[in-house]
Amino acid sequence: ATKAAPLSGATPARDATGRVEEHTPERIPDLASGQAGFVQRHIQDARGAQAQSGIPASFMVAQAAHETAWGQREIRHVDGSSAHNLFGIKAGANWKGAVAEVTTTEVIDGEARKVKAKFRAYGSYAESFDDYARLITANPRYRDVLAQTGSASGFSTQLQRAGYATDPHYAEKLTR
Repeated sequence: ATKAAPLSGATPARDATGRVEEHTPERIPDLASGQAGFVQRHIQDARGAQAQSGIPASFMVAQAAHETAWGQREIRHVDGSSAHNLFGIKAGANWKGAVAEVTTTEVIDGEARKVKAKFRAYGSYAESFDDYARLITANPRYRDVLAQTGSASGFSTQLQRAGYATDPHYAEKLTR
């Protein structure tokens, strides 16, 4: 059974005569765990980024799930706190914000190698979704990706072709 908490600040419903109707207060279920919990935690931020970019929220949540193993392998600061980077976006020379430096696996010349890399760090998951959407829509490198928002497979394939990730099987994994 899912636990639920009463809505705070709810005003009682009144009937046509103005009397308070007796009813059971609405309840909001606690966040689910696992994959459902991940989706539930991030769907609103993804929808906000979709409204700005046209990238389907479901594609962004799926990519965030893939990049973080459903939230189990988030990029973290040295102190263990979350960098809120759900998309594995690196902090290049032009990045002026906070960073988290971690060891990651990159495929270089067909070989998986562990390397130290700096990743963008955000104050919230919403910032991560917004920055991802801005990156994909503003960088001409991803023009063909945006032409595939009607197909998860096409979107994933174009992300890989544009060099979003070094994993040669990225599109296949992301599509799954």
